Formats: sequence, structure tokens, C-alpha cells
Amino acid sequence: MIKSVTVFCSSSSKVAPVFHDAAASLGDAIARQNWTLVYGGNDTGLMGVLARAARKAGGKVIGVTPKLFLDHGVVDQKCDELIIVNSMRERKAILEQRGDAFIALPGGIGTLEEWFEALVGRQLGYHAKPVVLLNVNNFYDPLLKMIDDGIAANFVRAKSRELFHAANTTATAIEHLVTYQAPELDLKTATHELSR
Repeated sequence: MIKSVTVFCSSSSKVAPVFHDAAASLGDAIARQNWTLVYGGNDTGLMGVLARAARKAGGKVIGVTPKLFLDHGVVDQKCDELIIVNSMRERKAILEQRGDAFIALPGGIGTLEEWFEALVGRQLGYHAKPVVLLNVNNFYDPLLKMIDDGIAANFVRAKSRELFHAANTTATAIEHLVTYQAPELDLKTATHELSR
């Protein structure tokens, strides 16, 4: 059962309004499901929009951020729980631990790193949590094509495409989480598949 959702997204305020709208929609939808939002803990860009929308809808917000950002004054002090860590590695570990599901809004290389780490954890059988790519305004089309090209060229296993859900709207992302049925974890089978 999902009680919390970890969202990976951009801290840039310079992105187009369509992405701000998507972040607000997602924050609102997570709160309306009575799920806790877990995110990167900053008050800038899509991160800030996401957290403010969740709070406005009555949701609980947990932020996880390195001390580096606290020192630069960009953390979200209004979080219900603000976890300050010493490194990005610690941040990722807690974001993964505290979330029962993962959604990536459009973002930069940090967002991609976080999302792929969650995806690889699913591939290796370390968790069976749902992993969603929210493809707002077709932002992730090139990434999806790269994954498909990797499958065609035998760099990526075809089953990898089944490990995540690509959604074009907040509604379809939330629907996927609501209806998600976790597969049984089998680390031995997962690692055997990878070695074949």
C-alpha cells in the first residue's frame, strides 16, 4: 500500500510554465490521495511549486536536502519534516527509503541520476516499488527512444521497459500508482537474468 511518493524534479525556476503547472498538479494530486510527498527539500523551481501545491491541498511534505543547500538558503523551511544530510548519496538513499513509489517530473542530470538509480534498484530486485516517468510536454521522448534503441541494439534488456511506467499526465501517473500490483521480489532470479 502506498503511503508516500518520492518525486524527483528540477530546482530551476527558468523552465516553461507548462512544467510549473505539471509540478503543481502532481503536488495537489499526491496530497488528495492522502499520500505524503517526499522530495529534494529545496524551495526553488519545480521543487518549490510541487511542495507548495501539496501543502495547499492539505498534504504532508518531507524534504531531504544536503547541508550545502541549507547553507545557501534555498531549503524549504515549511516542510513537515526536513532532513539535512551531508551528501547527495545520503539524500538519494533517504529519498529511496522514504518513498513507496517514485515519480520523475522533467529535470536535469540530477533528476535523471535519481530516477535511474530507483529504476536499477527495481531491475536488480532490491525493491518492487512503482517507478514512473512523467513525460510532460513530451520532454522525455528522447530518453524513451534511447531506451528503445538500447533494447534494439541489445544493450538494454527488453524486460527493462516493463520496470517503469511512462505517463503523459498527472492523472495517468496517479492512476498507475493506485492500481499498481507489486511483483514478488526474487533477488536471485533478478541477478541471474542480468548475467545471461
